[in-house]
Amino acid sequence: MAAMIRLTGVAKTFTMHLQGGAHLPVMAGVHLHVEAGECVVLGGPSGIGKSSLLRMIYGNYRCDAGAILVRDGEDDVDVASASPRRIMRLRRERLGYVSQFLRVIPRVPAIDIVTEAATERGASADEAKARAADLLARLGVPRRLWALPPATFSGGEQQRVNIARGLNAAHPILLLDEPTASLDASNRTVVVELIEERKRAGTAILGVFHDDDVRERVATRVVDVTAFAAAA
Repeated sequence: MAAMIRLTGVAKTFTMHLQGGAHLPVMAGVHLHVEAGECVVLGGPSGIGKSSLLRMIYGNYRCDAGAILVRDGEDDVDVASASPRRIMRLRRERLGYVSQFLRVIPRVPAIDIVTEAATERGASADEAKARAADLLARLGVPRRLWALPPATFSGGEQQRVNIARGLNAAHPILLLDEPTASLDASNRTVVVELIEERKRAGTAILGVFHDDDVRERVATRVVDVTAFAAAA
């Protein structure tokens, strides 16, 4: 079976435009893969490039070398060289991403934000809304908040809406960037349960987790990003 994500020889250097164009090497020679039903966790100290690696896979950052192959049906799409339109299609149909922060849409209720994630992938309005309600309830978002826009929510409440949106879309590939960083122990446990459900459904998951306990509970295996750190 072909890997859902495969990176070969990936490298990244940032150009510091406010410091005279200085180059900051971040990583080089990245090789990793993620199969369906796995949760592969990126390990290593803060600042080593774990989140940057997720952003390259999602197409927010371009890599400087190597290939980032994302499985799309019977084909592999190289995000490193794909057109913006092709990357947007991957995001819509194949590749989900949950960051630490919710990009709040003004005046749009939380329930609609979560529902829309599923309707965009073809779910009926009724099915998408039912799944959204279930996720918000499981994640402890009070029902009185569902009809309100998340701009006024606490950081933890916004993050739970963010997680619900990412999971409701049910993409076959999911990138998780410290999704539990703003959550209490009870909600972290719920997120672990939801990740395990997605694994059983065959989702390929690549994630960064701040909390050691969560990382140990969800990881199929850990890839230490320190091994790919580039020399300055």
